[in-house]
This record gives sequence, structure tokens and C-alpha cells, in this order.
Amino acid sequence: MLTMTSPKQVLKSIGPKLVPFFKTLAIYFVVFIPEDNPSLLAMFIKCLPVASLLLFVLMHGMSLGNEYAFSRRILIGLFFSCIGDGLLVWREFFLYGMVSFGIGHMFFISAFGFQPLNLSLGIPMYIASMLGLSVWLPQQTLIYKITVPIYTALLVTMAWRAAARVRFFEDLWTWTKLCSCVGGFFFVISDAIIGFHMFYSPMPYGQVLIMTTYYAAQLGIALSVVDSKASYIREEESRKKKQRHSLLEDSEQEGGSIMAAGTDIRHRRIGSVES
Repeated sequence: MLTMTSPKQVLKSIGPKLVPFFKTLAIYFVVFIPEDNPSLLAMFIKCLPVASLLLFVLMHGMSLGNEYAFSRRILIGLFFSCIGDGLLVWREFFLYGMVSFGIGHMFFISAFGFQPLNLSLGIPMYIASMLGLSVWLPQQTLIYKITVPIYTALLVTMAWRAAARVRFFEDLWTWTKLCSCVGGFFFVISDAIIGFHMFYSPMPYGQVLIMTTYYAAQLGIALSVVDSKASYIREEESRKKKQRHSLLEDSEQEGGSIMAAGTDIRHRRIGSVES
């Protein structure tokens, strides 16, 4: 298993940077403005934890360089999620909030990438989501019949790509990749609860369940940036090493071909002289 640092070092490094998140999380659940009482204050308190995760990502470094490409995409994804948080406070803005979250998922997908592909993981996830939609969609209005499947595809793709990064059987995983994997699945759970709670049948403690799983999801995704720069540098060094090895092999093959050609010419000359 590849680990960047020991758990003790990790806690010392990221613990203080997560203090704002846990404080704002506590504020949300202590104040706990019910979902049927929307207000600007409710929006502000709801957005605070994800806003603090934006700060967390920034504190781990940010620039326009390639080494921070992963962090930039996670940052933008969290930003659109924060906008979605605010919009979902008012039910009449649900569609706009879903669009904002969809954009956020596209940036998360871009960060996680498509290597390794792992179709054996993705296909069952898509099938399960389609089965769920087949139960939920028929009684919905036309606009939701169009937009929800699109959003669901983005959500499932994000969770699939987050999970595919964790390659347990190849010893190529890190705790940060595991965090993004857990975060992706918590996002699916949170959104599934939203769909059931808001459009099918209200659930006891629905808001608590939705927000607990949602904040856990965003925390997991945000934690994935902790070693993203180191991972990029390590991957670049590995890529360059392979490139040098490939060039060396090509050079050796080319040298061998030249030597073989020279030997063939000498043999021909000797044969010509003898004849």
C-alpha cells in the first residue's frame, strides 16, 4: 500500500485546517433551521461548511501550474456545490440547484479522470441508477423526466470515477483516494435520500440524514487534494523514467540494426573478393 505519510503526521498536517469545517458544521446542526423555513440566514449557515472546505483546498496550495490541476478542479466543483447549497434552500429553485451541482460533478469527474477505466464497477452502478429512476420518474413532471436522468448520470459517473481510483488489488491506493471514493458514494446516498424525501414520501429526520451524508461526501472529496501535488510529481517522474527507458531501448535497437547492417556489408565484400 502506498501512503504519503503516517496517520500521526496526517492529523498534524490537516487537523488544524479542518477546524473551520467542523465549527461551521456544528453551527449548522445547532442552529438547524428547518427546510420548511427558508431564509437568507438558512442559506448562509447551510453554505458555511462547504465554503470552509473551499478554504481547506486553497490552504493546500493553488496555482495555474499542472501540479495543481487536480486541486483546481476540486475547488471549482466545491464552488458550484456551494451555489447549489444556497439554491436548494428554496424549493422553487430546486432545478437550478440541481444544474449547479451537475456542473460541480463535471469538474469532480474531470479531476478524478478515466484511468483506470474499471467498467466492471461502472456498469452495475449505472444499471442500479436506471432501476431507481424507473420507479421514481413516471410520476414526475416532464422537466424532471429530462433533467433528473442527466443529473443522475453525472452523479453516478462521479462516484464511479472516484471509486475506480482506489486499486486495492494492485497496491496502488492512498488514503486520499479512499476518501474521495467514500465521498462519492456518500453523495449518491445523500441525493437518493433527497429524491425519496422530497418527491416520493417524507422521511423522519430526512433533513438530518441528507445533510449528514452530504457534508461527509464533500469532506471526503475535499480531502483528496491533500497529496495531489505529490502524486502528480511522482507520476511525472515515473512517466519520464519510462520515456527514458523507451528511448534507451530504441537507441539500443537502432544500434543493433546498424551493427547488423555493417556486418552484412562486410560479409558481402568478403564474398565478392573471394569470388
